[in-house]
Amino acid sequence: SLHCTCLCCPWSRCCGMGDFRPRTVWLGHPEKREQRYPRNVINNQKYNFFTFLPGVLFNQFKYFFNLYFLLLACSQFVNELRLGALYTYWVPLGFVLIITIAREAVEEIRCYCRDKEVNSQIYSKLSTRGTVKVKSSGIQVGDLIIVEKPPRGVCYSILNHPFSSLIPGSCFLRTDQLDGETDWKLRLPVACTQRLPTAADLLQIRSYVYAEEPNIDIHNFIGTFTRGNATHSEDGDPPVNESLSIENTLWASTVIASGTVVGVVIYTGKELRSVMNTSNPRHKVGLFDLEVNCLTKILFGALVVVSLVMVALQHFAGRWYLQIFRFLLLFSNIVPISLRVNLDMGKMVFSWMIRRDSKIPGTVVRASTIPEQLGRISYLLTDKTGTLTQNEMVFRRLHLGTVAYGMDSMDEVQSHTPHNSSLAASLNSTTSRAPAATKVRKTISSRVHEAVKAIALVHCVTPVYEANGVTDQAEAEQHYEDTCRVYQAASPDEVSLVQWTESVGLTLVGRDHNSMQLRTPSGQILNFTILQIFPFTYESKRMGIIVRDESTGEISFYMKGADVVMAGIVQYNDWLEEECGNMAREGLRVLVVSKKSLTEEQYQDFEARYIQAKLSVHDRSLKVATVIESLEMEMELLCLTGVEDQLQADVRPTLEILRNAGIKVWMLTGDKLETATCTAKNAHLVTRNQDIHIFRSVTTRGEAHLELNAFRRKHDCALVISGDSLEVCLKFYEYEFMELACQCPAVVCCRCAPTQKAQIVRLLQERTGKLTCAVGDGGNDVSMIQEADCGVGVEGKEGKQASLAADFSVTQFKHLGRLLMVHGRNSYKRSAGLSQFVIHRSLCISTMQAVFSSVFYFASVPLYQGFLIIGYSTIYTMFPVFSLVLDKDVKSEVAMLYPELYKDLLKGRPLSFKTFLIWVLISIYQGSIIMYGALLLFESEFVHIVAISFTSLILTELLMVALTIQTWHWLMIVAELLSLACYIASLVFLHEFIGAWVSFDVYFIATLSFLWKVTVITLVSCLPLYILKYLRRRFSPPNYSKLTS
Repeated sequence: SLHCTCLCCPWSRCCGMGDFRPRTVWLGHPEKREQRYPRNVINNQKYNFFTFLPGVLFNQFKYFFNLYFLLLACSQFVNELRLGALYTYWVPLGFVLIITIAREAVEEIRCYCRDKEVNSQIYSKLSTRGTVKVKSSGIQVGDLIIVEKPPRGVCYSILNHPFSSLIPGSCFLRTDQLDGETDWKLRLPVACTQRLPTAADLLQIRSYVYAEEPNIDIHNFIGTFTRGNATHSEDGDPPVNESLSIENTLWASTVIASGTVVGVVIYTGKELRSVMNTSNPRHKVGLFDLEVNCLTKILFGALVVVSLVMVALQHFAGRWYLQIFRFLLLFSNIVPISLRVNLDMGKMVFSWMIRRDSKIPGTVVRASTIPEQLGRISYLLTDKTGTLTQNEMVFRRLHLGTVAYGMDSMDEVQSHTPHNSSLAASLNSTTSRAPAATKVRKTISSRVHEAVKAIALVHCVTPVYEANGVTDQAEAEQHYEDTCRVYQAASPDEVSLVQWTESVGLTLVGRDHNSMQLRTPSGQILNFTILQIFPFTYESKRMGIIVRDESTGEISFYMKGADVVMAGIVQYNDWLEEECGNMAREGLRVLVVSKKSLTEEQYQDFEARYIQAKLSVHDRSLKVATVIESLEMEMELLCLTGVEDQLQADVRPTLEILRNAGIKVWMLTGDKLETATCTAKNAHLVTRNQDIHIFRSVTTRGEAHLELNAFRRKHDCALVISGDSLEVCLKFYEYEFMELACQCPAVVCCRCAPTQKAQIVRLLQERTGKLTCAVGDGGNDVSMIQEADCGVGVEGKEGKQASLAADFSVTQFKHLGRLLMVHGRNSYKRSAGLSQFVIHRSLCISTMQAVFSSVFYFASVPLYQGFLIIGYSTIYTMFPVFSLVLDKDVKSEVAMLYPELYKDLLKGRPLSFKTFLIWVLISIYQGSIIMYGALLLFESEFVHIVAISFTSLILTELLMVALTIQTWHWLMIVAELLSLACYIASLVFLHEFIGAWVSFDVYFIATLSFLWKVTVITLVSCLPLYILKYLRRRFSPPNYSKLTS
């Protein structure tokens, strides 16, 4: 019985795990459940229909500044505090709320549609009415689900009845979305269910599964299967109990290799292993937003200080406390309400630009609130399989010691492969006559043939035949049809080796538990009996097989493994270490292949000792290993093989760009240490002149201390560490380890669990305070992606879990370079410029109000009434100021060519206290010049002050936008002219309305006196800044200006 989890749940959002208990699950009878189980649905929405509006408003007003603007607007209902028309405060606030509600509604609708699409996927279920279709959301614990290739499992189930399988009564599955491993893993069904004639008979037996409580361990499972008597038979089989382990399970988010299996659902919803290994998504607030909030707090402090100073200069006369509130309202523009809406609309524009970029097609922005984060990344944490690599193994090199064959010389290997049975027989007889084969100098042909035959035999690959529309499965299996054959194995490396032997003429055409069949180029079938198999383990780093050639009776022991262990097993030679190092430096995975011929007596002696060791109760594994090692001596070295895991397109140049931009790249993978190290070298994550320190496996505090001391003595050295050792180091020496690791140019963490990946991201954030970006493509990367400041999902052939959970989704890893260097950089610089200019715009008019109140005995009277105040921050200046989101300092090609420009942003200089102070001083200067200029130059009519000062203010803002722009866009020119035209048109066509609502002499503006006064004031406020900008660019130009010139 194979446990299978519901397919739709890997993305479920858990609201707490609750109390998990063991369970008894009856096959095909979900109604017999003893407890309530969670529904098998995805729900990534933050609100429902009833909570949407209250929830959005609560999330807006729980922050002080939004609540502050709400209180300001409400205060206008009090007559003693009213300063003008109600719309002066309510229209801006309402506009901000409408924009926010609309954005949240769009995101909620998109989220609902995505959830509905996954929850509505159709699967087949066995029932008393036959096979019925059921939505993934309708799958329950106890259902018998038919799992087929290629859909991923939606629930966790126990394998009961494979319809077809690679080895009879078994199936292979891939768990890459759980643990990052792309190896095909063998899964076995419950033995007693295999005697049933059809899968439908599972419903007729009284059977149940007792399963452990849900937990996060994806590598272990404990349970039992109990089969009772048949429901309609008096003399049915007696009750049978079988133990269940991980070998009987099919987790959610896994894929079976071929065929069809039936599983009983054990876990659903939030009880899935994949869900329990996924942390709850957190609401991400960008560092830029936090910095802007800090600046607005300073502005609020300035607002309070200015209000108190105004009342203090009145000597707190009369009802001074009401005067404080009136001044707070009067100077409320110091904290600009338009800042939030401008930045939010800017983020939407940046997200639109990313989606529309033709050079990174298919890129999706799922979190439109943090595009500026992309411009300040210090650490990039990436998955390996499917992100950096294509997970397609390619055979690159065969080395025989005196001769090596590369991809361009494989035809020579094929010419040495026997093409007829007589030559093959002669080669076999030559080998059989020379047990001490190394003493006889073999020809190149015999050496190549022996190497190819060894590679074709020493593996765990199984050929599978599938119907292709022309030939059915049974016929294809009988005639070994090449077009219908696919290879399945626990490792993609082994598949690539077997595919290579097929390409040079020796084809694996059949295999079961006891035999193996090879086909020569002439069509002859070579039969081999499998006597023993010693599987590859992480500890042994090698695998072996003992076979008997049916044609000659020769018994051979073949072994392949890593060079570090095989060097002590093979006979002495002077080339193994050197050639392994050369191939490893090329990023190839190196395997050493060896052989030992055995006599019948030698094998019988070994078999007796091996069986005796396997029957031992105490120290069984040690005794078995000792017996096997007795064979692993003085083996003949046949060849070295080099296999390459093909990288994604342009991975190397992308990593080079990121490195030059000052971004440190860490690779976190669930794969093996050797595989991860080879990929790091192949991708140039570790440069050729850098040493690699492989952190020794540690289990105790003392071992970790010694290893950290050894690592501390290394300089400019990349670190490779396993997940187990990492856990020990973080437990006892968290601070010391993170301090050393952060100094490394690159770090590779292998055998990482999903939760470990998220923990590393969290530690980097806490220890360094820098921004992190996590990149992955599988379900095992979701926790890391959600924990990082910026999560990027690669949408590939392994599914969409990572891309759906990410803030940004790309189709290829190489798009990351442009996403960061161009869009991230532009978004941050543009937002910094936009925010500071909005603050400048508000401070200018607030300074003018302060000067006006000071001159007129600190009266709490507004300088400009409602229409002008609203018009100033909307139709008169909104378009030019917002057009700053189109500004850029360099072209995108230059930003990609010189990634060093990105490094400048890591210090946060575009938005700092220094730049903020400069803009504050500019605002105070310009506001004072405009107000004092208007007071000095007005003649008889006091109302002329309003016309002169307001017009000068509008022109100053338009000129300041032009001064700030670095690269003109045609929309910027349109925005400048449109705003100026709107101002003039409003005076011409709305003079009656304006004259009735504000103290504005609309006829005075047509005089020559008005024109020259406005011109002089505007020039005095802006000309010095133009001169300063010219001098700065002339004598101290920024880095980007040198490139553009």
